[in-house]
Amino acid sequence: MKIKAAVLHQQGLPAPYAVSRPIRIEEVTLDGPGEGEVLIEVVAAGLCHSDLSTIANVRPRKVPTVIGHEAAGIVREVGQGVRRLRPGDHVVAVFVASCGHCRYCEDQRPNLCTSSWTARAEGTLQSGARRLHFDQGPLYHYTGLSTFAEYAVVSENSLVSIRKDVPLEVAALFGCAVVTGVGAVFNTARIRPGQSAAVVGLGGVGLNALIGLVAAGANPIVAVDMLPEKLALAKSLGATHGFLASSPDLRQAVMDATWGGVDFAFEAAGALPAVNTAYELLGRGGTLISSGLPDPTAKYAYAHAPLVSDEKSIRGSYMGSCDPKRDVPRYLDLFLAGRLPVDRLRSGDIGFGQINEAFDALVAGTIVRETLRPNL
Repeated sequence: MKIKAAVLHQQGLPAPYAVSRPIRIEEVTLDGPGEGEVLIEVVAAGLCHSDLSTIANVRPRKVPTVIGHEAAGIVREVGQGVRRLRPGDHVVAVFVASCGHCRYCEDQRPNLCTSSWTARAEGTLQSGARRLHFDQGPLYHYTGLSTFAEYAVVSENSLVSIRKDVPLEVAALFGCAVVTGVGAVFNTARIRPGQSAAVVGLGGVGLNALIGLVAAGANPIVAVDMLPEKLALAKSLGATHGFLASSPDLRQAVMDATWGGVDFAFEAAGALPAVNTAYELLGRGGTLISSGLPDPTAKYAYAHAPLVSDEKSIRGSYMGSCDPKRDVPRYLDLFLAGRLPVDRLRSGDIGFGQINEAFDALVAGTIVRETLRPNL
């Protein structure tokens, strides 16, 4: 079938993207689903910093590629061997296609499954096949999803079936931003009511961590960002304190507000200065949880003696330590119950023609999560 899609032809073009235009909207060919694969109609796809890192060539991928990895849609066709899904199901796409039987999947840690890593590097689906084509030559899949398109063929293992009373433009965020941010709170930290926390970096992941902290009963909750408007939003969502990251008195202000530092500091910016800031805000016995992905060559240095004498910890959190088939439905239930107001993080909807400009806004930090609506 012929579909409209957002194709990234060259990584590393300079911003503003409204001028350099790294993404072109083109008609491409999408084959039907093979064994274990599913054709979905993409209803909404979120613009994420992971997409931005690919555009900027911080995370190289095979190009040209149809980008996009955070999405929700409707199943339209299933291939042979698909058992969990059927046409008409509403689904959320997740960016780790776990195998279900490796040591990590057996240990209920499917976010660490490596079965799709080769496919991701080669720009294929989990099976090694490519269902995307166009006349100019090879066209690659992005993270096994390629959801900046009208339709996508993906592995069944990349999809979570969801209830149909959740608006799909909201559900789209649950495949990346929500599982990463909320999951870091519920799964990685396993925070208890009354424990104190800070969130450094109030993008989509950081703000989801914040609403997760509110839902978990953390107190006090400190929000840290470079932009005053992000602090205002964080306070409206339940943060008890907000501080500019550039403030020279930041550490002392947080120490005073939290009686000596926080129990957990969540770094969600994907930048080493943010990691340093988060570590400095910890109290004795505190834990730094980092869910932001920096340049792969970045290295973090810390003073080791205080790590020992203060019993501090540094932990990574990939995909919120989530089991998507377990956690996405639970988090959607919390959203419908009013406890995870994810809809308040949506900055608006765009059509294909606005996608380069929308990534400029993401660079500037003036939006949290804009969603591409292919039918606009």
